[in-house]
Amino acid sequence: MVKRKTALKIRQAHRYLGIFIGIQFIMWTVSGLYFSWTDIDEIHGDQFKKEEMVHTNYSGLGSPSEFNPDTEIHSVELKDIAGEPYYWINHSTLQNAKTGEIKEDLSEEEAVSVANQHMIDGLEVTGVERITSTGGHHEYRGGPLPAYVISYNTPEDIRAYVSAADGTFRTLRHRDWRWFDFLWMTHTMDYEGRDDFNNLILRAFSLLGLVTVFSGFLLWYTSSPTIRKLTSKKKKKKKKEKEADVTTF
Repeated sequence: MVKRKTALKIRQAHRYLGIFIGIQFIMWTVSGLYFSWTDIDEIHGDQFKKEEMVHTNYSGLGSPSEFNPDTEIHSVELKDIAGEPYYWINHSTLQNAKTGEIKEDLSEEEAVSVANQHMIDGLEVTGVERITSTGGHHEYRGGPLPAYVISYNTPEDIRAYVSAADGTFRTLRHRDWRWFDFLWMTHTMDYEGRDDFNNLILRAFSLLGLVTVFSGFLLWYTSSPTIRKLTSKKKKKKKKEKEADVTTF
């Protein structure tokens, strides 16, 4: 049987380990519950987007090769920006598909028009901001810049992001997505980019979690009345057998 002093040390180690990683255990559980009870499509904000996009039919468009006779064209995409057709050429140049005029950047009004093409009707725009940089914790982190942020007057605090360079509707963010993002960060313990499951903090806490669980099993073993009774019976049996051997001798 484990000595009392050893049992007290095991109990103390288990207690302090529980306090140290207990908060993280709670966050893992809470975030896991949130993920399992939420609809990922709603987190993406699909309920705020139009189910079907209305595409404009254009006529009288020029040829990208005629507009750019000295440029080797690898890719062309036709875009509708505020009712005007534009070619996005080689992932770098925005050009009016009728006149061939090069467009440097979208205006705020054009960005709102692009956003409204994708968002459901009836949303009130409360602000438009042009951003050129984002931090590691920004909700648009990793998105192409510069971009416009279009804010809407809704309880969900909806924001749509439109690329200023090519007029692409990039994404939207809202309250539930931000909660998901925060909980995902606490779940992965990647407090920089959110998605690194191989970070040292997560590895360390995972190992400490195993140590805590095993110390709990060990603590149960050392303090269980049933184990004590069985151990005591074995000791008595061995003692009787020893005494019997001595008597026989």
